[in-house]
Amino acid sequence: MLAVSHPREFQICNEFLSLSTLIVRANVSGMESQRHGKSLVWFLMAAASLAAQEQGEERVWTVSNDVITARYRLAAATERFRLESIVNNATGDVWTVPADADLSPINFSTSTGTIDGRTPMRLVESRLESIARGGSRTRIVLRDTGEQFEFTLDLEVWPRQPALRQSLHIVPLGRAALIRAVDFMPWQFSGAGGSFRTYQVNQWAIIPQPVNFEPVETKLSPEGIPQTVSSGSGAPQCAWLALRDRQDRGLFWGWEFDGRAKVSIQHDAQQDRITVTSAITELNHPVAAGETFEVPASFIGTFQGDWDEAGYGTQRFAEAAIAATAPDGVRFPYAVWDSWGYQKEIDEVVLRRNAELAAQAGLELFVVDLGWAPQIGDWVEDPKKFPSGLRALSDYVHSLGMKFGLHFVPTEAAPESAVLQEHPDWVSSETYYYHGAVSLCPGHKPVREWVLKEVLKIIDNYNVDWILQDGQTLVKYCNRTDHTHAADDSNYSNSVDGIDWIVAEARRLRPNTVWENCANGGSMMTFQMLRNYVTSITNDASGSLGARQGMFGATFPFPPRYADRYMPDSKLNSYVTRSFMFGGPWVFMNRLPEMPEEDLRFAQTEISRFKGFRDEVRDGKIFHLTPRPEEGVVDAVQTVEEGEAVAVVTRDQSASPNFVLRLRGLNDGLVYIVTFADDPRVLTMTGRQLMGPGIPINFDQSRDAEIVYARPLPQ
Repeated sequence: MLAVSHPREFQICNEFLSLSTLIVRANVSGMESQRHGKSLVWFLMAAASLAAQEQGEERVWTVSNDVITARYRLAAATERFRLESIVNNATGDVWTVPADADLSPINFSTSTGTIDGRTPMRLVESRLESIARGGSRTRIVLRDTGEQFEFTLDLEVWPRQPALRQSLHIVPLGRAALIRAVDFMPWQFSGAGGSFRTYQVNQWAIIPQPVNFEPVETKLSPEGIPQTVSSGSGAPQCAWLALRDRQDRGLFWGWEFDGRAKVSIQHDAQQDRITVTSAITELNHPVAAGETFEVPASFIGTFQGDWDEAGYGTQRFAEAAIAATAPDGVRFPYAVWDSWGYQKEIDEVVLRRNAELAAQAGLELFVVDLGWAPQIGDWVEDPKKFPSGLRALSDYVHSLGMKFGLHFVPTEAAPESAVLQEHPDWVSSETYYYHGAVSLCPGHKPVREWVLKEVLKIIDNYNVDWILQDGQTLVKYCNRTDHTHAADDSNYSNSVDGIDWIVAEARRLRPNTVWENCANGGSMMTFQMLRNYVTSITNDASGSLGARQGMFGATFPFPPRYADRYMPDSKLNSYVTRSFMFGGPWVFMNRLPEMPEEDLRFAQTEISRFKGFRDEVRDGKIFHLTPRPEEGVVDAVQTVEEGEAVAVVTRDQSASPNFVLRLRGLNDGLVYIVTFADDPRVLTMTGRQLMGPGIPINFDQSRDAEIVYARPLPQ
């Protein structure tokens, strides 16, 4: 079992009482509603995070909201700064840090030494700040007693969210530093003799081996053998990890870094501890005196239950605190058309006709994929394909009531492109051959400035609402000595100063244009990605089964809107369409003029169904009702939002045409009306019945799908 102690009272110093009095006075006008009352209560709890209680020379910080509490201490005797505990306020479970733990939120190495939990520190200042989205930040500024560095540690919580976000900035004092290693997720907790399982999820890849968001559950060895997550652009796994014990008490972690990183977790039963450590691959980052090194942010959260609970806590926290704001409210995720069904064989005539049919079918976003420019890197319309100009097509799409999107490859250029003819030295030392292009190095300052200029030009010239970013391995490897980044630091530089900077700056300068992440598939699935993009592809047009598999795995770590699916199938039926409905944007790649009239009418009906429950999927709690989709079985996934449930149930050549669907997350005592997309039955069942005996589903075809709705009767 966990190292669990029961809830204890945290001391509240006179400073906090004075502060809370000021907060009460400042919020009196906000007490007119229950909502404001709850906000005030939360803020008072969060204000405890600045309770730097002075007990002699001791400093103690309690970072708390209504769901999670973390306690930090700067000890008087040792001058060491450390985390003491993480508390799940709902259950009272406490994850306790061993008294002799050396790990600290400040843990890194330079070319001259190491700063870690054994390094004496002194407090410069600490303060409580309100931050975006209703959050609270406890900022603690420390210096090592040798006056080599100043550290700004930000600890952030948001109302009703079960996670704590941690970020660190390091400033060398007096002289420059070469940062060689940093542990951006140093955590250690007592194991109390328990046994533990971990859960992680693969990314999408074809090379070196095909993977498609497979969840991987592993029993953590009690002998200290580490379980490792390798994340970032082109890496095997998503930037997420969950842990739970035999009593289903658990922790989850996510990290905000698009470059390659490794996070390891191990259970040493003999030493009675769980240890999490992390490392940025090939980090060699020079930092001048007085400049700032930004350590990748991460978060830790608590949960009670199964892996769906870990996923739900992660997803709601990500939406509340991290993810780019979704556009268009209830209209998002969009129903989309994308031109890749024609591959590069597109022109304005073909696209205008598809736009007409897309609008008639109810699609909301029209994306022109690769092939609109003469070649990758020459970012102007091909005059042969668009004699009237690409802006004319954009205007026509907008006149039909749809948004207009363009495919853009920021970090690649064809060898014959003008940019490489003029600047052959901008090429990365390693290239990835995306559609015959060679790779640019976005960590090189002239490259990223040029890419930014080009994408702003595209947005302005063609009135672009949506950028479909693509490319192969967006964080490049480059060891060139004639670039502005350090030769052996391309992983960090190409991420933080490269692709992340480009997208963030473009979004800042053109805030009405949103970005979709695609890295030749879903191969950069990190929580930094969530900051810059409103959605992400999962797998790359890999068919109905592949789409369900990708959605299944991606909706553990990430909000459902970050699982968009590309539908390449030309012949539509309910098995096909409903394989793509659940998740983020639903992207049609069909050649619409070639589809039979009955398929177009069917598509219109299915798009309407998608719109009818997309907000419930986006905002609800996801339940994976069956194991991962495979041929020969029935798979089912469900959402519950504000008491209403929707499930998509898919038969993929199972032996039996019958299946019993058992919903989850309902109220035992409520009565629900159950309806179906195809089945004419209307059932009245209690929540207990729906979750127990369940609903019999009968399929007509060997490949078939049904949508099930359960709405509570008004009380």
